[in-house]
Amino acid sequence: MGNRLSKIYTRTGDAGQTGLADGQRVAKDHPRIEAIGEVDTLNSALGVLLAELDAQRSAYPGLQAIIDALAPCQHRLFDVGGELAMPDYAALQGPEIGRLEVLIDHWNDELGPLENFILPAGSRAIAQAHLCRSVARTAERRCQTLHRDEPLRAELLAYLNRLSDLLFVGARLIARRQSIEETLWQAAPRPA
Repeated sequence: MGNRLSKIYTRTGDAGQTGLADGQRVAKDHPRIEAIGEVDTLNSALGVLLAELDAQRSAYPGLQAIIDALAPCQHRLFDVGGELAMPDYAALQGPEIGRLEVLIDHWNDELGPLENFILPAGSRAIAQAHLCRSVARTAERRCQTLHRDEPLRAELLAYLNRLSDLLFVGARLIARRQSIEETLWQAAPRPA
């Protein structure tokens, strides 16, 4: 890493612009900054999920494999943020997408088919995993918005898509490992 932050505030953003890593100045609500912000929010939410899983690890040893699978995603999300901040930078590689796909397939094999819609409920960790999934979808949408005007690498877009899928399956696996029944959606009663 070339530049270290020695001073946290610079006052250069007080007028509504911020700097990209290449020195370019853009509005703080520019689609690129929106995408960076959502990826950062996802990384923070994932950190909360990992802390929750770690706190429950002694009671549910099966959670360790989920922690081990998700922890590298924080680093990869930092790579995604770097690619967004430095438009000519390429950090994320195809094998990482393959890693997520292998995990999704493996976890799905353990869970079996989903036969109904499920709610993001059951335990704090399950709900947090679903929140991460939802934030991943928002990050993906923000990146797609940016992609329409400023093309992004296919690996970046695919990674966010697979990560949201992994988090959905991960939420289901957390329920299984905690021996909690999934909360099934129930349709509202139809008026007579």
